[in-house]
Amino acid sequence: MDFRDYSAFVPAAYTADMTAPSSTWWQWRGRRVHIARAAVPEAAVRVMVIHGGGGYSGALWPAAAVAAGEGVDVLAPDLPLYGDTEEPHPSTVRYDDWVELLCDLARAERAADPRPLILFGASMGGMLAYEVAARTELVAAVVATCLLDMSDPAARAAATRFAWMGRPAPALLRAIDPVVGRLRLPIRWLADMTQMSTDPRLSRLCASDPRGGGVSVPLGFVAGWMNYSHTAPESFAAAPVTLVAPDTWTPPELSIRFLQRISGPTKLVMLENCGHYPIEEPGLTQLRTTMRETVRTVAVQAHRP
Repeated sequence: MDFRDYSAFVPAAYTADMTAPSSTWWQWRGRRVHIARAAVPEAAVRVMVIHGGGGYSGALWPAAAVAAGEGVDVLAPDLPLYGDTEEPHPSTVRYDDWVELLCDLARAERAADPRPLILFGASMGGMLAYEVAARTELVAAVVATCLLDMSDPAARAAATRFAWMGRPAPALLRAIDPVVGRLRLPIRWLADMTQMSTDPRLSRLCASDPRGGGVSVPLGFVAGWMNYSHTAPESFAAAPVTLVAPDTWTPPELSIRFLQRISGPTKLVMLENCGHYPIEEPGLTQLRTTMRETVRTVAVQAHRP
């Protein structure tokens, strides 16, 4: 499976001129990290796409390509366990690894290319984008489809397959991590992948993809995610944050609640009629418009004396 399987679900008006990604590789702590790219050397701004659990660059590429639009330099890494990234020790991958990898990648990309960098985080990738911006202070803007803070019991209940599992999960997982942290379980056992899209065919594709929703993750990764202390939003002012919230699966009010606590500039755009994987109209056009406005604003700011 690759991005073409997913692009079949995107409205035809967007697919005719969709740029196919090229594969590049980056070495990080003994891993060979796959990064899909659509390089546009003359673009004023770059966009890094960050997937969540059950996703990877190929699965997210069609929606990201539509959102970014033409003339934008795009890169999308596959985080360890997912996509084509070569992970030598899958049972030891932890949520902290994802955060640290993305921070190091943002630093490496900015060192190699000074153009402003926007982070577009989808699903779990929203909080990852937020955290990378906070830690590196190298990001021009964050756009996220979700901002689910796992310290919020309601957010944990929404993120897990069965709501009752989410509330006691941090303490329970913390207790069993030393014993069974390396045990790997299919991500679809932990999250209800049937809610990925309003189109059940796309949900089935996401859940069965062996590089995406079909992956098994170690319980230690889930424990780390549930117990991770993200940067307090009250002290966050590293970059403007825009929440582009779809209206299914994870209740948008949970992400909105976190957004409203951020001390820096924020913006909320509700994606009408959109599922968790945003392909429906008019939400997809709203997402594209929002990304274009963000890119334009960042480009203008970059050229100010």
